[in-house]
Amino acid sequence: MEPLSETPWDVTISGTGLAQSLLALALSRSGKKVLHVDRNSYYGGSEAAFSPQEAQEWASRVNGEPQHFPFENATVYIPEGSPQLLTRSYTLTLSPHLIYSRSQLLPTLVSSKVYRQLEFQAVGSWWIHKPQPGSTGGSGTASSAALYRVPSSREDVFADDIISVKSKRTLMRFLRHISKPQQESDSEPEEENLAMSLSEYLTAKFQVPAELHDPLLSLSLSPASPEQTPAEYAVPRIKRHLASIGVFGPGFGSLLAKWGGGSELSQVGCRALAVGGGVYMLNSGVQSINCNGVEDSQDARVQLHLSNDETIKTKFVVGSNWDLPGQGCPLCDKVARSINVVSASLESLFPVTAEGGPIPVGAVVVFPGSSLDQADDLPPVYLLVHSSETGECPPGQSVVYGSVGIPGAQGQSLIEKAVHRLLQLNADPDAKVLWSLRYTQLGLASNGVADARSSKLARPSPNILCFPPPSLDLAFDDAVIDRVRDAWNLIMGDEANEYEFMNFEDRERADDED
Repeated sequence: MEPLSETPWDVTISGTGLAQSLLALALSRSGKKVLHVDRNSYYGGSEAAFSPQEAQEWASRVNGEPQHFPFENATVYIPEGSPQLLTRSYTLTLSPHLIYSRSQLLPTLVSSKVYRQLEFQAVGSWWIHKPQPGSTGGSGTASSAALYRVPSSREDVFADDIISVKSKRTLMRFLRHISKPQQESDSEPEEENLAMSLSEYLTAKFQVPAELHDPLLSLSLSPASPEQTPAEYAVPRIKRHLASIGVFGPGFGSLLAKWGGGSELSQVGCRALAVGGGVYMLNSGVQSINCNGVEDSQDARVQLHLSNDETIKTKFVVGSNWDLPGQGCPLCDKVARSINVVSASLESLFPVTAEGGPIPVGAVVVFPGSSLDQADDLPPVYLLVHSSETGECPPGQSVVYGSVGIPGAQGQSLIEKAVHRLLQLNADPDAKVLWSLRYTQLGLASNGVADARSSKLARPSPNILCFPPPSLDLAFDDAVIDRVRDAWNLIMGDEANEYEFMNFEDRERADDED
């Protein structure tokens, strides 16, 4: 292979995060000369997956080089007396996001023929923490609180023995309303007024009692309380949740990627480009970008100096603000997150939710802010619980991914309290946290509140394409596919008419990609 500096690169992709890796997949059959670099020694960027030892090294780098990561304040906590975790037994992901069965990602993986290299597993129940009558909210003990399975279908509502008959009627009215399919004759349906909070919407239009607001909010995965969540944000997401159930099998509507979540998706995209002739270099990031003297012509190229001291020329360079020097630090939201390895399997969280359905490997447990603290309008804490069947931990353990829309010490305190309550309510009295990674993540919150920040692909110069900060959503952000398509169209130019985005024929030797 000729030296990098002597190759006229069509595209240099900086970083192996999910957006960059999906772009690599999209370009894998284009015939373009693609160089894919990453300053890190691992694939995945902000979607990477680590062993406990690798997580410790990652935390040290995040704190020492904050300009290179959309993370800050990363610490590993090991309770006194905890056994040392065997490194090879764990794959702990920074992106345990849910993938709804209606997501654009799934047909994209199918049409690009890489789905065979992935294994998806079912996420089953949504649970909500409810203090029992007579308890005092945030000060309630395990004996005065319980986990309540959130009904998400008509069958669930009818079978529920906690909701009153009157409340069931109002809940069914709401579920029928948002599940009603648009008729072909309704080419221009009457627009519904959603300019209010979710609580106001549920109360004013359907008389849904306040005790059901938090359970319904949990189906939207909103990072804010019902009073602070716009109905225009929550209602479409509740619709998505309900419409996804049963698409791939009875009783579940969302999935997760086995063996490491978003990291697996990133590696599949990178592998496809490598098979297609792309060149990969880890431990080599973009050090500087020189656009001076670039001619305004179709074949103009910018000069990149890499961290391994090589200099190359490329027609396009693509990455995020943290992968491309000189792009500045974007204005971001912040959330507190943690990864917790616990000493119990938490089997009660994974019941089969419908006859003939699979045994789920994931569950969502929601702690409304009011159930952990008596302060008003605290956001909910979300715990995404993965069983050992995901391949992320050994049998007899589970991994609990915590998230709350308050960064820093206050957010971590709420997550820690929620994890402690979860283990108190578990059948195993000796259940405890064995290891924990705690950090703040930077990105764009998906709370439906418009602001001046752009979530679209940026083009600071004709040769530089910059992906926006990652979404902080707990579900896969379909807008990633749209941004990747935009980047692909700009890179392909007129040639885009000769190809169909992410739609490939099977390779003659498909085994090569395995």
